Amino acid sequence: MLALICIFPLFGQAQTITSPDKNLSMHFELKENGVPSYELTYKGKAVIKPSSLGLEIKDAASFVNGFSIQKTEESTVDTNWDPVLGEQKTIRNNYNELLVTLVQTKLNNRYLRIRFRLFNDGLGFRYEFPKQKDLNYFIIKEENTQFNLSGDHKIFWIPGDYDTNEYAYTTSKISEIPSLMKNATININAQQPIKNVAIQTPSMMKSADGLYINIHEAALVNYPAMSLNVNAAEFKLSSHLTPDAVGNKGYMQSDTQSPWRTIVLSDKATDILASKLILNLNEPTKYKDVSWIRPMKYIGVWWEYFVAGKSTWAYGTENNVKLDQDFSKLTPNGKHGATNERVKAYIDFAAKNGFDGVLVEGWNIGWEDWIGNWKEEVFDFVTPYPDFNVKMLHDYAASKGVKIIMHHETSGAATNYERRLDRAFQFMNDNGYDAVKTGYVGQIIPRGEHHDGQWMVNHYIHVAERAADYKIMVNSHEAVRPTGLNRTYPNWIAQESARGTEFEAMGGLAHEHTTILPFTRLMGGPMDFTPGIFQTDLSYYKTGGNQRVNTTLAKQLAYYVTMYSPLQMAADIPDNYNRFPDAFQFIKDVAVDWDNTWILEAEPGDYITIARKAKGKDEWFVGGITDENTRTANVPFDYLSKGKKYTATIYSDAKDASWKVNPQHYEIRKVIVDSKSNVKQFVAPGGGFAISIKEATDTETKEIKKL
Repeated sequence: MLALICIFPLFGQAQTITSPDKNLSMHFELKENGVPSYELTYKGKAVIKPSSLGLEIKDAASFVNGFSIQKTEESTVDTNWDPVLGEQKTIRNNYNELLVTLVQTKLNNRYLRIRFRLFNDGLGFRYEFPKQKDLNYFIIKEENTQFNLSGDHKIFWIPGDYDTNEYAYTTSKISEIPSLMKNATININAQQPIKNVAIQTPSMMKSADGLYINIHEAALVNYPAMSLNVNAAEFKLSSHLTPDAVGNKGYMQSDTQSPWRTIVLSDKATDILASKLILNLNEPTKYKDVSWIRPMKYIGVWWEYFVAGKSTWAYGTENNVKLDQDFSKLTPNGKHGATNERVKAYIDFAAKNGFDGVLVEGWNIGWEDWIGNWKEEVFDFVTPYPDFNVKMLHDYAASKGVKIIMHHETSGAATNYERRLDRAFQFMNDNGYDAVKTGYVGQIIPRGEHHDGQWMVNHYIHVAERAADYKIMVNSHEAVRPTGLNRTYPNWIAQESARGTEFEAMGGLAHEHTTILPFTRLMGGPMDFTPGIFQTDLSYYKTGGNQRVNTTLAKQLAYYVTMYSPLQMAADIPDNYNRFPDAFQFIKDVAVDWDNTWILEAEPGDYITIARKAKGKDEWFVGGITDENTRTANVPFDYLSKGKKYTATIYSDAKDASWKVNPQHYEIRKVIVDSKSNVKQFVAPGGGFAISIKEATDTETKEIKKL
């Protein structure tokens, strides 16, 4: 009897909760030796088989076994909240929660909490470390969270890496990952591949019986980013945290917690893209005043740097410069892009076409030897080159109703950036800049730290918070992949953190790349993908390059709807938009902030069609894309207001178009639609389509054909 009483707390207190719609069930229990374990089912099917939970602690007893359940608490939440910027005006937050308090009686009753939240679209859980007598400061050696999958699923993955997310996606079975890892791990600047077989999150999978599963994390704060170790033979994934310069994974002080581990799932691919689970697991915004945070559509002195050397970031020809030297004495290279004359031309174009801002890269001193030297003081973020007049250009832009967007490339020297941060932001305030693109190309300084480690995770958040003090919006590139923190820090308006358009000029993007990104990278937050390239054959510039953008022109239009961001760039050179003014009209018209979103059809790696309603307007926009295969998209209009007639302007691939042949052949037609209409739309190989929808006038109703 005494033995049974002692064993009972370890084996006898299993807990099960279900999602509000009863489709999902999560079961928690302690296994042998008091090891925490959970499992997850969907409509009676196993999704996650029994999987262990816990953390290893350095130089102290670990949180992996020896637990008994002290108490459990259950609750239900069903509320709504409004994001500052987003894909929906209002988001529902509905879940059932189980909070389990686990005690290690042999360790002076040291205790840990694991909080589970089960939504209709998935599960989130995290570790919580309450303040207590025997738990003050501790160092994480590794987190031992398992995701034991039910089969050899199809998976869309990139290699695990501590410093870059800019890999091309590989599609395979889980069992095939080890044999494909070498070819998938191509050389990328400042990369640090994980030595054992590992992949990055968000990780998107599809089971043989049609279940879609996405594993990621939410609210990554004061903690290293998580990759996933792969046991390919047994279809098991487990957490792998990014280490710091001395190999430790995280420095913690109670009261504290881990990020949420997230599993989004459904038997419909469209539900994965519609999920707001990750946003719901983040804290509400910390800012009392958010009136200064706004969506933006911009152009920039940017793409011309990538098209085979048309122009350059650097002003001089030298390759060994210091911040304290006289940059006016540099020998001009004759190709500097950020000149007064060129920037004024971009400002004129932005003003003429209704764009909010102009990004200018290469305006500031230091670009002559900015990469590859692991050098700390490359940029000071306040000193312009001799041919860039800050005050004159600000005044000129202001007179046209346009904002110049600041660029802060750090070359990975985060220490240098933090020392100069307040001066840089004050300089922005003094000169009328209220948005900044930050960059972290290269190896990180402090030396030995990683882009995805705890130190840098805290750095990115510090930059966002400090920027908010100056009412500045931040668009970060080469930063850790997002985890929904744009809810908490809404001025962190967008990120890159994946292969974007620049790679179209550096070997090209695979045709399916942008049909995968919404299921992976964009699960965590908006991406500054920089779409809108109209001149897809880059040999056009006759500068020696023969690279091509692997899409049709119409697909570039569709990206403004399928690749969500409240910060959208028209990335091509203005001259190319002037050559195709009728197609450019869609970019001018399309919204960047939304009241509602409908995922009409989707299959990762194959196609996506999305409809969105513009924020505060009776206007809708639709975008559809495909991979290398032609297809016919199905576009309903049942989201339109009933009883009204609308003019739909359809921008589509011409019948003879493809990404390789006639990519600039497109058609534009107008039809009258209502909520009962439906269109079957041809999509060329590597192509897409875009639709703008506005309420029809009486004249349009009479003169335009009804669909």
